[in-house]
Amino acid sequence: AEARPVRLLALHGYRQTARRLRQRTGALRKALRGRAELVAIDAPHPLPAGAEDDSGGDDPPRGWWFSAPGTFEAGEAAAAPAGLEESLSAVAAALAEHGPFDGLLGFSQGAALAAMVCSLRARGDPRFPVAFAVLVAGFASRAPAHGHFYREPIALPTLHVVGDTDAVIAAPLSRELARCFVEPVVLTHPGGHFIPAAAAQKKAYLEFLERFCPGQGQ
Repeated sequence: AEARPVRLLALHGYRQTARRLRQRTGALRKALRGRAELVAIDAPHPLPAGAEDDSGGDDPPRGWWFSAPGTFEAGEAAAAPAGLEESLSAVAAALAEHGPFDGLLGFSQGAALAAMVCSLRARGDPRFPVAFAVLVAGFASRAPAHGHFYREPIALPTLHVVGDTDAVIAAPLSRELARCFVEPVVLTHPGGHFIPAAAAQKKAYLEFLERFCPGQGQ
């Protein structure tokens, strides 16, 4: 069988949208052309008015869950996090409606969500038929209600992309998430809070994704 591109469901960061993730992954998509296809979806929760960053108004920023009403802080041990179940349902629906997908690509809060999906998948949850995830600037949720996702080592292949100078999700948080997985692959880059796609990272992405190329034998 001729190999088709690996298909990745892409999950944007907090205060982003699918459209903005597509804009900011141009270099990555070019680097992976013919080898991987990214399909981005919007998080289900629009942010409250006033939370916009650089949005033009017609594309209000969104989030996957909140650590407090209408806000989110990655480092906060939220007592009553809200909105996660709707986001898990949105991911399950996208996998069913737009699939088949081979894996997930998550950025920032989207990477944290993708890690939770990996945990559920590793436990046999049939809603999430994915084989691997690429987690860029990820972190483990500090909310006690989310602790069950990390109790057991997560047995799903993952590539963790860590920015040494990331001022939004500090590198130690991303490394801590990687330690929640069995045999994680960790790719560090000297940059900050973005999805890197220079030659060194392109090589690492392709080497990781080659393990899952349909039609080439797993």
